[in-house]
Amino acid sequence: MNRRSKWLWIEPITGSRKISNFFFACLLFLGSLGFFVVGISSYLGRNLIPLLSSQQILFVPQGIVMCFYGIAGLFISSYLWCTILCNVGSGYNKFDEKEGVVCLFRWGFPGRNRRIFLQFRMKDIQAIKMEVQEGLFPRRVLYMEIKGQQDIPLTRTEENLTLREMEQKAAELARFLRVSIEGF
Repeated sequence: MNRRSKWLWIEPITGSRKISNFFFACLLFLGSLGFFVVGISSYLGRNLIPLLSSQQILFVPQGIVMCFYGIAGLFISSYLWCTILCNVGSGYNKFDEKEGVVCLFRWGFPGRNRRIFLQFRMKDIQAIKMEVQEGLFPRRVLYMEIKGQQDIPLTRTEENLTLREMEQKAAELARFLRVSIEGF
């Protein structure tokens, strides 16, 4: 939901709190917990969960490997849950024509540099660039070209915009900023 007026354009950016991330974090947690419980069951010699039989699994080497994969999966799952809880990557793009300033804000990982805040003058913006790569894994990203600095991405790489939506978004933004559009 973009907030837009004649002088101000605020575009919210979604972070890690997406349905797909919740799904994969739950799936990974349950799967790795299952691996760990089967490994422990093979060590104890009895089934801790009736649905997961460990009678044919020897503790050495299969049970140890199952425990290892379970623990590794639990660590990866906890990392995913931390990124979801902290909503890493969320923020906004703010284009303020009255003040002549562009602000990009993102939340990062907890710590000293959790807030990522970039601010530029609008007159330093040279163009809006579109990167389009088609194929098995298509990539469509909008960049902002700024004098004397790297190109700054405005959209997420996993944001699946159609080519028409991306062109429309680039055209609106270029018209608002009064710059040209470049494609590569």
